[in-house]
Amino acid sequence: MANLADLKLSLRLDDGTDDALLKGYLAAAESYIKNAVAEEAPEDFWTRVDVSDLANTATLALAATYYNNRQVVTTTTVNPIDLTLNAIIGVLRGKYVRYQEEGLTNG
Repeated sequence: MANLADLKLSLRLDDGTDDALLKGYLAAAESYIKNAVAEEAPEDFWTRVDVSDLANTATLALAATYYNNRQVVTTTTVNPIDLTLNAIIGVLRGKYVRYQEEGLTNG
């Protein structure tokens, strides 16, 4: 899945000040994505060409959201999970269903 360098690039961060925090956000985002799609999905599902880019994009988007909205109190309304992320999760769920069906017909 996505890595620290990709997340820092997407956030336009050059120094390592928040690296530990960002690594935690990446781990949390990856866990969220995997659990939202299919907890039992094997690793070969996540490395498929038609899945990996979507999963990486979702992970980076969610980790960036965690980073950008880390304040407890805010003066603006914040949506915890945005519609784009939900759409990607929906697509990944559909791909996982097809992945399972392929396994049933091939196995």
